[in-house]
Amino acid sequence: MKIECSVEKIKNAISQVERITGKNLTLPVLSSILLIASGKSLKLRSTNLSLGIEVEVFAKIEEEGTLAISGSVLNAIFSNVSQNENVHLEDKDGNLLIKTKKSQIKLKSQPHDDFPTIPIVTGTTFEIEAKKLIDGIKSVYYSSSVSDIKPEISSVFMYTNEDNLVFVSTDSFRLAEKKVKVKGIEEIPGILIPFKNVAEILKVFGEFQGLIKVCFNKNQISFSSDNIYLTSRIIDGIFPDYRQIIPKNTSTDVVVLKQDLLNALKLSNIFSDKFNQVNLRIAPKDKTLELSSANNDVGENKTFLDAVINGENIELSFNYKYFLDCFQSITTDSVSIKLSGTGSPMVISPVSDVSFTYLIMPMNR
Repeated sequence: MKIECSVEKIKNAISQVERITGKNLTLPVLSSILLIASGKSLKLRSTNLSLGIEVEVFAKIEEEGTLAISGSVLNAIFSNVSQNENVHLEDKDGNLLIKTKKSQIKLKSQPHDDFPTIPIVTGTTFEIEAKKLIDGIKSVYYSSSVSDIKPEISSVFMYTNEDNLVFVSTDSFRLAEKKVKVKGIEEIPGILIPFKNVAEILKVFGEFQGLIKVCFNKNQISFSSDNIYLTSRIIDGIFPDYRQIIPKNTSTDVVVLKQDLLNALKLSNIFSDKFNQVNLRIAPKDKTLELSSANNDVGENKTFLDAVINGENIELSFNYKYFLDCFQSITTDSVSIKLSGTGSPMVISPVSDVSFTYLIMPMNR
């Protein structure tokens, strides 16, 4: 291998690829980045067996070749190299020689014959704007269970419904659903993307502008753009039939300003107990929404908010953190809260936006 490349391009590629390197003691090559110089480009690959990525960078190739280099070491080196220059990479006796204007570095390589292949996913394919895909995932993934005990809910569930691509996640205490308009998409009965992989998908494509090609089968899903190819395993399981728990009728409807509610929740948190419990009291006659919390070591707090209320008086308790999380998915100025009794979930949505729905199960007082 003997190549010349822009530091800026290879630096960005290394930082993306290094995040997905594995920490597997039985297969130490997973901690490395595979460098493949061929044709007119340098390909950088990494995998942790659940997730795999390949990033292609344009380069001047003098000699083709393949090397496996420690991802963390490579990332640390290029984090301290000036971007406004070119770098020379060369295979020297099975090791990597890195040359810039001001430095010359020799890195030990690892045997690359054991490096796993990244699967080329074949199956159902569709294209989607990166912004829509990222918005859909970002709107719900925080509601996934972080525990692997029930893998089907430690995931983001993705399926189609008419002209919508629907994203759902739940940890059984709360649930988030986001509908994204996508025309001409084939029917997707349901895909479970592991929660741990979702975070990396967001990091890799979070700033990308343009179309992403998605391809999936029963075991794998891939996301690809011009120079990035990312694969993830799919969880083999059945997502809960969450539509059954969404209340069909409501006894109390509330509309309140988002910022007022957010400030009140943050204030209530100061006085909440170790279970993050905050109490909600809605009084239609007084047109007020009351948030209260108490802590034996700190004190107690009551905050009264003006609100548009229709329906019955109601009091319930909930985990304030669950409520706080959904604000990142609400872009409107006002929030709608629908209640169906003290034992039923609280349904939260942006006013005049039916694309996002959020449920919180009440706590026992």
